[in-house]
Amino acid sequence: MLLPRRRFLRSAALAGLATGTLGVNKSALALVPQRPALLPHDDFTFLFLTDTHIQPELNASKGCLDCFNQARTHKADFTLQGGDHVFDALGVPKSRAMSLMDLYKQTADTLGHQVYNTMGNHDCLGIYTKSGIEPSDPLYGKKYYIDNFGSPYYSFDHKGVHFIVLDSIGITPDRAYEGYIDPTQLAWLSHDLSSMPVGTPVIVSTHIPLVTAVEEYAPPPNRPPAHLGIRIKNAYQVLDLFDHYNVIGVFQGHTHVYETVTWHGVPYITGGAVSGNWWHGTRLGTPEGYLSVRVEKGRVLPEYISYGFRTIDPKNT
Repeated sequence: MLLPRRRFLRSAALAGLATGTLGVNKSALALVPQRPALLPHDDFTFLFLTDTHIQPELNASKGCLDCFNQARTHKADFTLQGGDHVFDALGVPKSRAMSLMDLYKQTADTLGHQVYNTMGNHDCLGIYTKSGIEPSDPLYGKKYYIDNFGSPYYSFDHKGVHFIVLDSIGITPDRAYEGYIDPTQLAWLSHDLSSMPVGTPVIVSTHIPLVTAVEEYAPPPNRPPAHLGIRIKNAYQVLDLFDHYNVIGVFQGHTHVYETVTWHGVPYITGGAVSGNWWHGTRLGTPEGYLSVRVEKGRVLPEYISYGFRTIDPKNT
């Protein structure tokens, strides 16, 4: 069966993204930006845990606890949480959302070390009207996350590496969400990057992916969504900034698929999900798990680790 020309060209482009070049020749290799010489850093390991989606149902709270208990056995300096801590704050009453957050925080305490959090779409309170929560509520939207974890975007340094955590959630006027980095955050990001010593290695965390091929892995939906929620709609603005700095890895959540797509020499690593297929088994072949990431000599070396969860309601994809 022949692919329509538009889909064929898109698939060919994604094949190029996966290798980082569009053919092995000097002109293609020249497309990779010339970045400054990389400053040295100490080697270390961190964990990337994303899409825990904790809830009382489906043995999810036990699954999270089992995952965290296994994760703490790694000799990791800290954990980077990729978002969607709970399932779910978007469309449930406030009492349910508050109890879910309490459950998550109690469980996360078992990790026993520093956790840096990234905001997910399911970590925003009452966005869907079915929640019954009004925008005037003091914890509406991102305030729920901020009240529990602090700023939705920030940066920190560890052993010579600069980490940036982005807020990829755009709340739309019709009370939905999309992948978006707003102008205020873009200005902050530009300033944050330019304030580093030249050549500093950078690692980024975002919940909704900047770069992903996940839309190619399954048939398209019967009806296109009203908003682009699977990836960040203005990713090109962020990628343009990254071309000028030593970004050595971008860690992403949201899709529950483990993949790496390399663009302009930067690996965009989507880290599967602690919850797998929302606690129903595998998601497009990715089981419940997390990443152990070795940062060594200016490279990120991720290993996806399954912790042995067995769903009580299998709906594998």
